[in-house]
Amino acid sequence: MRYRNPSKRIKDFKEVALGLTEKQALKEAQLCLQCKKPRCIDGCPVEIDIPKFISFVKEKDYLGGLKKIREYNNLPSICGRVCPQESQCQGNCIRGKKTRPVAIGALERFVADYEMLLGKAEAPEVKPPNGRKVAIIGSGPAGLTVAADLAKLGYDTTAFEALHEPGGVLLYGIPEFRLPKKVLQREIDYVRSLGVKIIVNWVIGRTQTIGELIAEGFEAVFIGVGAGSPKYLRITGENLNNVYFASEFLTRVNLMKAYRFPEYDTPVKRARRVAVIGGGNVAMDSARTALRLGAEKVYIIYRRSEKELPSRHEEVENAKEEGIEFYFLSNPRMIIGDERGWARAIKCEKMRLGEPDESGRRKPEPSGEEFTIDVDQVIVAVGQRSNPVLVRSVQGLKLWGEGYIVADKDGATNLEKVFAGGDITTGAATVISAMGAGKRAARAIDDFIMGRTKSSPQPPEPILSQSKH
Repeated sequence: MRYRNPSKRIKDFKEVALGLTEKQALKEAQLCLQCKKPRCIDGCPVEIDIPKFISFVKEKDYLGGLKKIREYNNLPSICGRVCPQESQCQGNCIRGKKTRPVAIGALERFVADYEMLLGKAEAPEVKPPNGRKVAIIGSGPAGLTVAADLAKLGYDTTAFEALHEPGGVLLYGIPEFRLPKKVLQREIDYVRSLGVKIIVNWVIGRTQTIGELIAEGFEAVFIGVGAGSPKYLRITGENLNNVYFASEFLTRVNLMKAYRFPEYDTPVKRARRVAVIGGGNVAMDSARTALRLGAEKVYIIYRRSEKELPSRHEEVENAKEEGIEFYFLSNPRMIIGDERGWARAIKCEKMRLGEPDESGRRKPEPSGEEFTIDVDQVIVAVGQRSNPVLVRSVQGLKLWGEGYIVADKDGATNLEKVFAGGDITTGAATVISAMGAGKRAARAIDDFIMGRTKSSPQPPEPILSQSKH
């Protein structure tokens, strides 16, 4: 993969990764062994026939390869950019046992971008309308997948989005330099071309209830609203001025274009020295965004060692190249403010690793040694939790943890006709895992409406996420 020069890319929001050239793509495709029992498919949450799509690339039939991907995945340009392939399809690649795995994600992006360069998309195959209606709440990766898969089967699908633009976390959570908005818009346009209707500025639970949707004739409802509310550090100083939660910070910059203020109305405070708390992709995105807004120094403070970082390796390496400094085995204890209530420093405690906890990672333990970093902005990126607006409006819906919906592996909840998937059922996870949940739910909804199964009234224990954003 080619990347832009770090010294130049930190000065703007243009995409960092440039993708493969045709020559590189053809060379990479030749590495695929075309295994008779391809383990790479087992590692793909949306079950793409990876060897088959790569075989099209080998023959220079790039649109054929894209068509094969779209039989399983409606958002290939997105997945080629943000999927953690190294721990999924590429992590299962047989070649990786002795050398390096095939760059499956880069090839997926290549064929999708090839179509974009041509300027037009092939008309998708859609079955005739079957007269059945399904409502989808949320237009993020899970919602778009359910809506598109059911539309292909002939369903009349409508997605209801609370924000003023569709895309969910793909839009408000992932920066332009990782996922350009024009790429996202093209994928959403493709979903719409299948016949999916997307209604924005529509808050289910306030504007309309799920019960009202069913009364209108929707035969099933899928809840895919994600987990957009922030988790708190619960330390002194968290309410000081210029302390942001990553969800607010990234939404201001990505969705509301604060980085182009005053051309756009939404401001964002530019800082000189920024501390980002957390070690996932959201933390990396926040740190690299702060850098592009003009910060002189950006620090990532993470309570475990580099080995335990949940962020993608690629994003960590990009952050390091761009000059972001890491404080590993460090845990924030207090944000210190000045007499006017503005953040001016953060006090941390050095940690050491003990025995593994429930996540399988070694648990950080305090050492008693403290240190202070002078900063004028703090961004908290330690995870998200369920937004209560929707779930509290649905009487009888079974929940777990911090307001997550209990659903089985196929998305069935304890309420008939109500399905759910993605982060609202698992807690914060990856884009592709939400899409996988959407695919399974689409099949289950089709089976339910067509009478092949019943919507389970008593689903098993919740399916927990295995990886963070």
